[in-house]
Amino acid sequence: MSREEKAVTAARLAFETGRSKCVDYRIRQLKNLQRFLIERRQDICQAIKKDLNKSEVVCELFETLGLEEELGLAIRKVKEWAAPRPVQKNLMTIADTLYIKAEPLGVVLIIGAWNYPWAVTVQPLIGAIAAGNAAVVKPSEVCVHTAKVMEDLLPLYLDNELYPVVTGGVPETQKLLGQKFDHIFYTGNSAVGKLIMEAAAKNLTPVTLELGGKSPCYIDSKCNLTIACRRVAWGKFTNCGQTCIAPDYILCEPAMQQIIIQELHKAIKEFYTDDPKTCPDYGRIINQRHFKRIMNMMQDSTIALGGDNDEEDCFIAPTVLRDVKPDAKVMQEEIFGPLLPILPIGGLDEAIRFINKGEKPLALYVFSNDKKVIQKMRDETSSGGLLANDCLVHYSVSSLPFGGVGNSGMGCYHGKHTFDQLSHLRACLIKRLRLEAVNKMRYPPHTAKKLGLARFFILKKFNFGFIGYLLLFGALALLFALLIQKCFFHR
Repeated sequence: MSREEKAVTAARLAFETGRSKCVDYRIRQLKNLQRFLIERRQDICQAIKKDLNKSEVVCELFETLGLEEELGLAIRKVKEWAAPRPVQKNLMTIADTLYIKAEPLGVVLIIGAWNYPWAVTVQPLIGAIAAGNAAVVKPSEVCVHTAKVMEDLLPLYLDNELYPVVTGGVPETQKLLGQKFDHIFYTGNSAVGKLIMEAAAKNLTPVTLELGGKSPCYIDSKCNLTIACRRVAWGKFTNCGQTCIAPDYILCEPAMQQIIIQELHKAIKEFYTDDPKTCPDYGRIINQRHFKRIMNMMQDSTIALGGDNDEEDCFIAPTVLRDVKPDAKVMQEEIFGPLLPILPIGGLDEAIRFINKGEKPLALYVFSNDKKVIQKMRDETSSGGLLANDCLVHYSVSSLPFGGVGNSGMGCYHGKHTFDQLSHLRACLIKRLRLEAVNKMRYPPHTAKKLGLARFFILKKFNFGFIGYLLLFGALALLFALLIQKCFFHR
């Protein structure tokens, strides 16, 4: 039996003991994970520095801070999330008990990504633990040092049988996908997402796919361009552009292009100085393969800003491309790097048509002071999320579901959304073995009179206040009495 098979088998056996279903046990595990983030912060940040050249401050800001917030929320709310949830009744079920019970799915496979290796791997793990599942964690092999920290240190804090960490590359991932899971949670690109879905289909395993795509950014003429370009530059060049919801390209009217370039230049200089290569807040491309891929993208476009690069250091400066054509290389796939193309278009309607020609993006950004422009963009396009007058920050809001649509993914997570995504929401209806007279309308022989009663009980809707419920119960009691009396005299 391979290491991967052993990990999955052990997780399944541990889940079958039932200990992960105890809410208090879940809370203890979440608190242990919370303690891990605090006590091992130095190890986490050092690994991130080696993998992606992120400073300690950047590591905490973009990796662990959100996890700490997510853990605090789950610890406070998990008892409420796991409790039975009452639902609305109709007249047929007025005397019954109806609720939804969130149940653990079983063993979940979590396959993380390399661009934010802690945030996108541990965040679904928090939801898996809170929902009472076992979870096999597969960190990205591209972030070698981070994967090693997860493998060595997480088992010191978490139940190692319920939440094993399995490291390795493509062969190890394929072995994991050959096992039976109750849910697979994958963050990455759409090409691998299709392979994940194909493997999951063999066991009818549900999946959550957090993918990416070319997230558009429309800048309207009616906005403060200085602020808009500062926010776009921050959203684009954070993590060296290696963010799944980074603005991929700008759409604007031709007359605005030069002003936008100037404002972007000021913002880049403000954030990363005149020499981004020496700036501690500017990262690196993950490896030379991706470096070459990104450099190849701008071969047929005109550089307006930046372009400096160093293959040995995996450095590409913040780069803005002007007058980019729709058929340019940089527009054929998600950039996932520090290149920002500007495509001049005729206005809002043309921007919407251009966006709708492509795959549905993970995020869509619109900058405008005109509410009608924002509403039109919202109503006439489709995307995983929409953000007006800022970039990225919707990811940090736990009350908002984060996820894609179409080619950018399926399913969502964050906060209670992760808990629900990794739970089976079981419908429960509890009846009493009495009041059988009222059920006669559903039993054969079927008559027009019974159909009329059924229509009344099932389709009639009321807004019940306290007085309304008293009147309703009185009317029902009278109806039951009449039905029982009728049954008695017909014997």
